[in-house]
Amino acid sequence: MPVNKMDLIAAVADDANLTRAQATEAVDAVFKAIEGALKKEEEVRLVGFGTFATAKRKAGTGRNPRTGEEMQIPASTSVRFKPGKGLKDAVN
Repeated sequence: MPVNKMDLIAAVADDANLTRAQATEAVDAVFKAIEGALKKEEEVRLVGFGTFATAKRKAGTGRNPRTGEEMQIPASTSVRFKPGKGLKDAVN
């Protein structure tokens, strides 16, 4: 079963002896800080956990699979996550 944001907040509240409101503020602040750095195209490196970074995709031409018609795919920016050694070791 996937863990959602409320599950994460509950885990933070329990582990850090915080109220749910305080844990919500903490989790939201972490997400906002990561989002802000990525918007500025900065890398977010959390040693032992992993690295968040942006990657640019060039514009290109693709095909609509239903009609076979060519279509333009606009350039975009995506977010990449590369797990760190600590996280890899924890899940293996």
